[in-house]
Formats: sequence, C-alpha cells, structure tokens
Amino acid sequence: MSAKAYTPKLITTLREGYTAQTFRADAIAGLTVAIVALPLAMALGIASGASPDKGLVTAVVAGFLISALGGSRVQVGGPTGAFVVVIFNVIAQHGYDGLLIATLLAGIILIAAGAFRLGQMIKFIPHPVVTGFTAGIAVIIASSQVKDFLGLSMTEVPAEFLPKWQSYLAALPSTSWATLGVGVGALATIIVLRKLAPRLPGFLIAVVVSSLAVALLKLPVDTIGSRFPDIPSGLPMSSLPEFTFAKINAVMPSAFTIAFLAGIEALLSAVVADGMAGTRHRSNQELIGQGVANIGSALFGGLPATGAIARTATNIRSGARTPVAGIMHAVFLLLFILFATDLMAFVPMAALAAILFMVAWGMSEYERFIALLHMPNSDRAVLLLTFGLTVLVDLTVAIGVGVTLASLLFMARMSEAVEVDSSGRQDIDLDSEDVHQRDALPEGVEVFRITGPFFFGVAGELLDTLRRVGQSPKVIILRMRLVPLLDASGVQALEQFIEQARVAGATVVLSGVQPQPKSMLARVHLEAGSDKLFYAADFASAQSLAVSLLEAPKTQPH
Repeated sequence: MSAKAYTPKLITTLREGYTAQTFRADAIAGLTVAIVALPLAMALGIASGASPDKGLVTAVVAGFLISALGGSRVQVGGPTGAFVVVIFNVIAQHGYDGLLIATLLAGIILIAAGAFRLGQMIKFIPHPVVTGFTAGIAVIIASSQVKDFLGLSMTEVPAEFLPKWQSYLAALPSTSWATLGVGVGALATIIVLRKLAPRLPGFLIAVVVSSLAVALLKLPVDTIGSRFPDIPSGLPMSSLPEFTFAKINAVMPSAFTIAFLAGIEALLSAVVADGMAGTRHRSNQELIGQGVANIGSALFGGLPATGAIARTATNIRSGARTPVAGIMHAVFLLLFILFATDLMAFVPMAALAAILFMVAWGMSEYERFIALLHMPNSDRAVLLLTFGLTVLVDLTVAIGVGVTLASLLFMARMSEAVEVDSSGRQDIDLDSEDVHQRDALPEGVEVFRITGPFFFGVAGELLDTLRRVGQSPKVIILRMRLVPLLDASGVQALEQFIEQARVAGATVVLSGVQPQPKSMLARVHLEAGSDKLFYAADFASAQSLAVSLLEAPKTQPH
C-alpha cells in the first residue's frame, strides 16, 4: 500500500494498458487545455509582476512535471491566480532571484510534506477560511487590472488595496477610450461565448479578435510588445539562482506561503477532479509531484505552480483519460514558445486584463460566499475576517487568524453541544446497537453511520464513501443520530456527497438528524423534499422508506 501511495498515476495508467485510441483522446484534450492555458499563462505572468514568457515557461515545465509525477489521473497544473499576490510581493521585496529561491524552497517543503504523509491535512482547513481567502485574492487580482483595462496614465500603482483605489480614482480623468473599448469588447466576447458556445476557447478568441482590431485599426493601445519589447523565444537554460543565507532567511516565510497555497489548491483541484471523473487521487504523491514541479519551474526561471481547477475541469470535459493529456498540454504550449512567440507582441494589455477579470470572477465563488453569509455568526465571522485580512493586510496573516478563530469557535460550539445526563440512563450502546445493521437491508441499499461532530476536520471522509462501497446502491442511508454538530465544511461535504450520489442515480436518506445539523442543512435548502434527498426520524423508518423508494416507479418525482 505504501509503494502504491507513492506511485505516480502516469505509471499506474500505463501499466493498465495504453492504446492509440486513448492517446488520441488525451492529445485532443491536451490541445484543448493548451488553447485555454495560452492566454491565461501570459496574463498571470504579467499580473504577477513578471513577464508573459515567465508564465508560459511555468505552464510548460511545471505542467509537464505535475502530470508526469502527480497523484491525480487528470490534474493539469501551471501558474494560477492564487499566487499572483504572493509573487508580486516577493518580487517587489526581494527581486526575481528571491522569488526563484522561494519557489525552490517551496518545492522542497512540498516534497517533505508528501514524504511525511501530510496530504490529508487539507481537511483541517475550514471551508469559510478557504472561501474567504480565495475571494480576497480574487478582489486583489481584479483590482490590479483596472489600470490596464481603462488605460489610465499612472507612473506607479500602489501595492496596498486602499491607496491603489485612491490612485485609480485620482487618475480616472486620464482614461483611454480606445483601451477601454478594447477591454470591454474582449470581456463581452468572453461572456457571450461562455453563454452561447461554452465549448469554444473564449479567452483565445477574445485575444485574437482584440489583437486584430488593434493592429488593423492602428489603435493607440498598450500591448505586450510595447510593455515587454525584449521577450525571449524558446525555453531558457536551466540554472540555479545565487543563494545566500541572508536571502534564504528573508524569503523563507514566502516559501511556506507558496508551499501552503500550492498544496491546498492542488489537493482541492484533485478532489474536484475525482468528483467529475469518478477517480481517486493519491494525495501524498500529488504533493511530491507539485514539489518537483516547483523546483523544475524555478530552475528554468519560471513562477510557482500548482493544480489549476478550471484547466483540470476543461481537461476532463474534453475527454482526458490519463496524465498524458496534461503532458500533451505542456507539449503544445512548448511548440508555441518555440515557433510563435513573436505573436505575443500584438496582444493588447486590456484584453489580458479582461481575461483576469474573468479569472477573478471564477475564483470568487460568489455563490458559495453568499451561502456562507447565511450560516451561523461563527462561520460568517471566520469568512468575513479571512476575506478582510486577505484584501487589506496579508494572505499569511489571514490564513493563520482564520484557522485559529475557526478552531476556537469549534471548541466553543462543542462545549455548547455537550449535554450531561444525570439520570444515569444509557440511551446508546454502540457495542450492541445494530451491530449487523446491513443484515436487514434489501439489495440496492447501503448504510453508513456517522458518529460524533461532523466538522471541518472530518468532513472530507464522507466524500470517499461512495468509492468505498464498490457498487452502485440505489439508496444510501446516512445515520446521523450521533452527530450533535455540523459546521459549514460539514454542510459542504454533505452537499457534495448528495450530488455525487445523485449523479450515480442514488437517493440519500438522512436518518435521526438532530436539531443543530437539521438547522444548518435548512440554511442551504437541503431539507426534506429536496431532489434525491429524504429524511427519516430513525433507522427503522429509514429502512421502510428505502424499501418504498426501491419499489417506487422511476418516474416518481423527488
């Protein structure tokens, strides 16, 4: 089991047998993802305070290594929006060499985390914290693109959020209407294509159309060529940055931040991929693959990298079957770097700003953010504090404070959930109660019992239950009489579980739900009568309901 846990999924899939038909499917998926990743990598490279070629180098080198050595079957990696803020600050404080050292150190930290089996630690990050800092990063990314989108005449843009917007407002009279027109046109193109033709590469089409418009109409618009006149073509030679003890010490906090972000986003992306593709990733090997990829990216002068949720989803929808699809995505991007780098010079900065606006919108998870605002005050406080600290102070501070506050609030809620029974009566005997709970179940019904508080530390366990069953049950009973507490992360896990069951054609019955969990589920409209979801007062009622659901005609509405 230990050797399997540390075997890259590429090796596993090749051992299963790799055919020409599989390669054809992977190559098509890789080309599709490369078309999406091409403008995105350039935009992220610029937004990070580097240059477009750095983003492309990262997508090629890190993208190749993440797919070749990672623990996910369909994960696609490269530069992502989560790193933009960190990279920008590291370059501003320590120079580009400082960023390369921090990325190398982050890679070593990720490899060590995987070797020490810390891949499961992601489940201890509360969902409000993840949503809060992700939404905060989205706001920062969008704010950083206002100058290029409007074409403002500004010598320098402040790094801090509030001074930045003060400068924008002061420079608003200098708006370039040609630049704004190009930006609005690119943004509208992306939005319309997502609505009417979501399978088309909206980012690339927007870039091509806006580039042609600027070139043919000779519009006075800032482009990549005017901003970065000396973009090199091809991959640079690998080299080590100049190490000094003082510089290592200075960038070490940033290295831990990069490693943390890379690890959490990669594992989140792998979980999403498992849900979409019906696979199961190897979390510790995924961390090792991410670590090697970041070291490789730094050696070629690239940026930090991690698994990209949007590109991974595109990969799955395009028919990817193995990690070869992610490798082919890197190969196609390499061909562009080798033979078509000169075309980058014609891309308007406003079009890249429009792309990053859409990236920020996707990162914001606004629906989840709004849903968490309807949670109890404790979850809402963690969400808003993490979000505010991310935008106004610092990402590292936001994560530390958010996790600490969530842990303290959890302990407080647990103390409230504990009831002392002075009667001496033992209502629940786990040694004798329903030891053979499956014996009386008809074929097609599966049952699981959850014991104890269902919070962010254990919520991820539920997501593996469908795969552990080894079959496709028609009805799944979740026994929850022994669950006194459900928090926002537990609610999300239940939502994902119910959705996975629905996709698999199974109906979920929640048995013996206590008042606090029932109240939390009602806040996200997971109540009796929801699609493929039923409630039962106790296990006996759940068994009777399961039998009636099996006997009901398929056309019965749920």
